[in-house]
Amino acid sequence: MALTSSAQRKKRSVEVGVFLGGTYYIGEINPTAHLNQFTKPAGGFVFRYNLNSRLSARLNFLAGSIEGHDSFSTSEAALQRNLNFKSPINELSVQLEFNFFEYEIGNEKRKFSPYLFLGIAGFKFNPQGQLANGAWVALQPLGTEGQGLAGGASKKKYNLIQLSIPFGLGAKANLSKNIGISFEWGMRKTFTDYLDDVSKKYYDPTILAATRGETAAVLSDPSIGTDPGFRNTGRQRGNQTNKDWYSFIGIALTIKLKDKRETCPGV
Repeated sequence: MALTSSAQRKKRSVEVGVFLGGTYYIGEINPTAHLNQFTKPAGGFVFRYNLNSRLSARLNFLAGSIEGHDSFSTSEAALQRNLNFKSPINELSVQLEFNFFEYEIGNEKRKFSPYLFLGIAGFKFNPQGQLANGAWVALQPLGTEGQGLAGGASKKKYNLIQLSIPFGLGAKANLSKNIGISFEWGMRKTFTDYLDDVSKKYYDPTILAATRGETAAVLSDPSIGTDPGFRNTGRQRGNQTNKDWYSFIGIALTIKLKDKRETCPGV
């Protein structure tokens, strides 16, 4: 009877809710700055299955946008390079959370805990570059580093759907009997260097203009402060040894739907 009573007190529960916050990226056009002027609004939905008071499995759908402009850099080389981009980020992820303390919505003895999370995600992006007239143009179809062309960065254009590894930390607390709040900051390790469409070397603009159009040539190399007759062809445009990262940071409000009590076999 004592064992049965102990097993029944171990609860599983389900939470659903919304996420509101921001997103940003780390890459060639924003190499080190976190939470700067390029942090953009983000939102999404959260489904959390609490295995017990220490472990939870979570399904997220988050959406936001990332952006970067060399014109805001303090580096002379970046200012001269003069590249820019923006891109939507739509992410679907599965994560596992570990609570440092026992936590349960509606339980006054288990009402707060910091936590860590780790998971796997699929995300879709689509970098765009801005022309002098203010118009934004999708960059991947242009192959700005000669993708798909002889001597280009790769034999084909990069994929706009990729995998990433979300990880980070947060803290969660009870707001009421059935409502909880959590604040978290998470980074995403990606396996692409093209969130910003910048990775390898400058491609010959005359070939780009002839094969992909003048817009491709302009967005490939909008450098300023150089001799009009100078060509960057073959020079370094990005750093292919470092993959790009993106981040979501914000608050999630969740509602507990129901409890599932575990019982001993045969009870």
